[in-house]
Formats: sequence, C-alpha cells, structure tokens
Amino acid sequence: MLLLVGLGNPGSRYAGNRHNIGFMAVDAIAKRHGIVPWRRRFQGVSAEGPLGGERALLLLPGTYMNESGRAVAEAAHFYKLGLPDIVVVHDEIDLAPGKVRLKTGGGVAGHNGLRSISAHIGNDYRRVRIGVGHPGLKQLVESYVLNDFAKDERPWVEALCAIIADNAELLAKGQDASFQNKVHLAMQAKGFFLSKEPEGSDE
Repeated sequence: MLLLVGLGNPGSRYAGNRHNIGFMAVDAIAKRHGIVPWRRRFQGVSAEGPLGGERALLLLPGTYMNESGRAVAEAAHFYKLGLPDIVVVHDEIDLAPGKVRLKTGGGVAGHNGLRSISAHIGNDYRRVRIGVGHPGLKQLVESYVLNDFAKDERPWVEALCAIIADNAELLAKGQDASFQNKVHLAMQAKGFFLSKEPEGSDE
C-alpha cells in the first residue's frame, strides 16, 4: 500500500498559498484517478483507492504544517507501513518554480512539515519536491510561502498539478526516476522550461 501525503495548511485562508502546493497536487491526483470520497480521518482528510495497480491512501493533514507528522504517523501505524511506502509531496524553495525532484531521505532544509514528519516516523520516506522559488532573503521566506501564487504563476501551477496527476501511477509503482523525467518533459513540452534534456534524479 502507498501512503501519499500532500503538505499544506487547512482552510480557505491558505488554499492558494505556495506552501499548499502539496495539497493541490494530491487533490489533483484524487480527481484524475477517481479516488473518492474524502473522509475525516487520521487528523486530516483521506481518500482510498487504486493507483497504478496498487492500493493508495491519499492524506491531507489537518494539523497545520508544523504538526504534519502527527497525521502521517497515525496513518502509517494504522496500516503498518514502512518508510519506503510513504511519499510526501511538498513545496521546495530551493528549486526553481515548476521544477520537480524526487529523493528519499535527506535533510528537511527548514521545512517545518518535513521536520515534523521526520520527528514522528524517521527520515527515509520518499519526497516529491515541487519548486516554488526563493524570495531572495531568508527573512522573507515565511511571508513568501504563506502568500498565494501570483496570477502569472497560476498557469504553471495548474499545468504541473495536472501532469503530476497524469503520472502518479509511476509513484505507486516505485518508478521515481521515470516519474521525474516524464513530469520534466511534459512541462518542457508546454513551454515552461527552456532546457531540452530531462534531468536525472538526485536520490
């Protein structure tokens, strides 16, 4: 079974924030693959269904970002899942907007959601890192990620969430490098990137 977690903050106030792109991507996966209904469970909302021939539980923690680990740990323990069965989708300020990287383990790079998850279950879970760009100064990061995507960013956000949803079966099958390359190539085909080569996984 795959536990696919989108990170974000609950409530309409935060719905369009850069910090909530994990929520957006996992919601797109649910819609694309007909994984319904969402139910209140595991200190958030979850939906269960087939994905790439695997059983998948999609989870959006309702604990606010810095307590995400509570929800993830509860779901993981309930289903007796190991860290390789857990994929966390989150915003990444150290990647250019629209870039996607897959990795297993590693540091949390100041991300409070990842810090909470690692504290509760350990560090070696899989991560889908979605670039949202950096404001340039460390002291601006919090307000930057807690603000909505700008109007001119929305086309790539919507395109990327749709492309992630289209290729989510590869995540369920553990084909992380293929997922990353297909997402990159699809974004490039839509004109969002200038580089011509798919980029390898940094796992």
